[in-house]
Amino acid sequence: MRLSVFDTFRDGRGLDALLVLLTLVYLIVFGLAPILYTVLMSLQQVDMFTLGDFSRPFVGFANYVDVLTRPEAGMVARHTLVFVALSVACQLVLGFALALFFQQDFPGAGIMRGLFLAAWIMPGLVVGGIWRWMLAGDNGVVNSLLAVTHLHPTKIFWMSDPATSLYAVTIANIWLGIPFNMLLLSVGLAAIPKDLYEAAQLDGAGPVERFRSITLPMMRATLGALVSLSVIFTLQQFDLFAGMTQGGPSNSSNVAQFWSWQLSFQTYDIAGGSTIAVLMIAVVIGVATLYVRSTRHEQIG
Repeated sequence: MRLSVFDTFRDGRGLDALLVLLTLVYLIVFGLAPILYTVLMSLQQVDMFTLGDFSRPFVGFANYVDVLTRPEAGMVARHTLVFVALSVACQLVLGFALALFFQQDFPGAGIMRGLFLAAWIMPGLVVGGIWRWMLAGDNGVVNSLLAVTHLHPTKIFWMSDPATSLYAVTIANIWLGIPFNMLLLSVGLAAIPKDLYEAAQLDGAGPVERFRSITLPMMRATLGALVSLSVIFTLQQFDLFAGMTQGGPSNSSNVAQFWSWQLSFQTYDIAGGSTIAVLMIAVVIGVATLYVRSTRHEQIG
C-alpha cells in the first residue's frame, strides 16, 4: 500500500528530511550566497554607482593588490594582530583562572558566576558605551582608581590618545569575552574525573603538579576549540570600535573589520571593503582548518 505525503510526515520519516532541507536552504541563502557574492565583488570594479549592476567590469586580483599596497594596510594589519593576540591570550588566562576559582565550593559561587555571565549577553554597543564612560579622560572611573592608588597620578586620555586608543578597545573586548571563556572552560573542567585528582593527591602531587599533569592534558581539546572560537569572535568584533573610537584618532585603533566597513559605507569603495572581508574570511577558514587538523591528529595518535 502506497503511503501519502501526509502519512510520511505523520510517522516522522519525512519530517527529518524536511528539517535538513530547510537547514540547507537557510545556510545557502544566508551563509554561502553572501560569501560568494562578496568574493565576486572583490574581483570586480564596484562602487555605489555600479552596486546594483551584475555586469560589472572584472578586474581579477587588482583589488587585492590595491588594498594590500595602500599606506594604511600595514598599520591596520598590525593593529588587528595586536588586538586579536592580546584579546585571546588575556581572555583565555583570566577565563581559566575564574573557571578554576568557581570550581571551588563556597557560598555565593552560583550568584557570582551568574553576574559574570550577565556581562557576556550585553550588546557590544552597550559595552562600548560603558567602557567609554569608564575610560573617560576627565572623570572616568579607571583614571580615578589609578589616581587614588597612586599607580598613575596624571590623567590618561585613553580613547583620544593614539598611543592608548587601541588598548582601550582591547581592554573592553577582554572584559566582554572573559565570561564566554570561563563558561566553556568550566564545562571542560567539570568533565575531568575527580578520581584522577584524588589519586594524584595520594601520590603526593601538589596543586601545580596536578594542574600540569592532569588539568592541562585533559583540557587540550577544549583549549584548542576555545582559542579558535576566540580568534573568530575577535575578528568579528565591530561594535566596540563603533561605540568607542571609530577607528581613530588618525587610524590608531583601526582594525581590518572596521576598515572594511569604512571603505564600504563611508567612502563607498565597495570593492575594497569586499576585498578586506574576503581576506578575513580566508584567515578564519585557516584558523578553523588548523584546529580541525590538530584534533584529527590527536584522535589518530
